[in-house]
Amino acid sequence: MDYEIRGGCNMKKLKIADGIHMLTMNVEDILFEGIWELANGVTLNSYIVQGEKTAIIDGVIGWDGIPETLYKNLEDIGVDPKNIDYLIVNHMEPDHSGWISNFRKIKDDFTVICTDKAAKMVASFYGEDKIRVVKEGDTLDLGNGKVLSFHPVPNVHWPDTMYTYERETKTLFSCDMFGTFGRMGEHCFDDELTPEEVDFFELEGMRYYSNVMATFTPSLKKAIEKAKELEINVIAPGHGPVYRKNPQKIIDDYSRFALYAEGTGKNEVTILWGSMYGMTEKVVNYVESILQREGIKYNKLKMPLATESEMVATVFRSAGVIIGAPTYEYKLFPPVASALNELGRKRITGKTAFRFGSYGWSGGAEKELAEIIERNNMKWNFIESVEFEGAPKDEDLARVEERVLEFIKKMREKVAE
Repeated sequence: MDYEIRGGCNMKKLKIADGIHMLTMNVEDILFEGIWELANGVTLNSYIVQGEKTAIIDGVIGWDGIPETLYKNLEDIGVDPKNIDYLIVNHMEPDHSGWISNFRKIKDDFTVICTDKAAKMVASFYGEDKIRVVKEGDTLDLGNGKVLSFHPVPNVHWPDTMYTYERETKTLFSCDMFGTFGRMGEHCFDDELTPEEVDFFELEGMRYYSNVMATFTPSLKKAIEKAKELEINVIAPGHGPVYRKNPQKIIDDYSRFALYAEGTGKNEVTILWGSMYGMTEKVVNYVESILQREGIKYNKLKMPLATESEMVATVFRSAGVIIGAPTYEYKLFPPVASALNELGRKRITGKTAFRFGSYGWSGGAEKELAEIIERNNMKWNFIESVEFEGAPKDEDLARVEERVLEFIKKMREKVAE
């Protein structure tokens, strides 16, 4: 993963069970994947499993750029980096694998364990050849009761991804699956989180899923089912809290997020809008008054001022989308068209939607809207649009109100809290 790094903080060391530790750090002010702005940061989690031999799962270097930060933290929990036998790469993005080359400089006899698809990238990214390829159900006995098994979950969200499962403690190291955005404070386990923190990580989970995972929802649904086949006491993801009290919660959350990607959503509406000279904005304000009157929660995103990360996450979680956008040079207002294209690329499908907008000498926005929806196979369910020449007249507002009320009725059929 390419990061634009602009800040970071110290690594924390936490015990999950006897012989299992987590190293975690918050990363601030980055562009995740070089794209997604993160107002609330993200955590990077690495796990160490110790039997007679030692494995590190998804190792990460310190975001101060110094791999020695990781090595010092390993020593603080009684692990000599030179005694690490296995590097388990659940996923080859460099936030999980980027320290391999540096580690090779201080120890030459470790083995990288990964899927066959990851093996090709380990070789091409880092020049590694001491690789053990694993497939579904393969195991690694570390001694002292610590036995790891491996379970590929391709296209979560890269084709190389796998789960690692520790049999004694029934811990699932799920990598990017079941992860969330959001920095962690003192509380890193689900049973420690305050109600406010639970809500925070649920919203950040939606942002994470929509920004990073939504394109691959069919594969994630398979990964959810694979997790259900394992007896799980703990879910330990690569980003976000560890679930040791109720791991079923994050499984249920991800099942719901998959539904959001396919058209359902929370009982709220997103107004996705832009306006050149205020004509369309007048109707946006009128639509707001209708939603307020009807007691509908709504989010208002003016394009291009809203960030892409916020836009995708907000539309993703909403059961309905109202698009307010005029015609611009015979096409749809470009910032709104760009937003819709990104939603299509993320395969956010099946949303209930309604669009209105002004035009001057001619229309054209409606044609491009239809092209975007069809090209991306979005299958959004549109209430008939309302277009008006210049400023909206009373009869235009009456048509808008009629359509908004129809939209609300249809949208409520797709609510899944």
